[in-house]
Amino acid sequence: MGYFNSLDVGASALTAQRLRMDIISQNIANAGTTRTENGTPYRRRTVILEEKSPSAPFSDYLTESSKEKFVGKGVRVAKIVEDATPFKRIYDPGHPDADKEGYVKMPNVDVITEMVNMISANRAYEANVTAINTSKSMASKALEIGR
Repeated sequence: MGYFNSLDVGASALTAQRLRMDIISQNIANAGTTRTENGTPYRRRTVILEEKSPSAPFSDYLTESSKEKFVGKGVRVAKIVEDATPFKRIYDPGHPDADKEGYVKMPNVDVITEMVNMISANRAYEANVTAINTSKSMASKALEIGR
């Protein structure tokens, strides 16, 4: 793995964690949204991440010289999916979105869970910034050896 590969891996992780934080923020912002464009309450969204895989033909993996192809290439967002858990129901007969029994369907967003996920994404982002800075420091020290 070369110097720029480590920066590419870190950069892909920063991008993925930033998007993850954006989606979490969107979930928190819509925790009280009872009606979207399609008439239903807001549905919580989550980010699915996957490893970037090397794009080489299978035959390349059979040679001894291609062991470096097994090194990860970073992370990418596979997709953003909606959480299928049922909506919460609260009794509020005065609410404009209440059904005939007086219950309102609320989004399936749990703010505490979202805050835990936000802290996790923030820590992952910070760890990747540290990894990038360490790679830069190692390269700088390697250049000082030649002086």
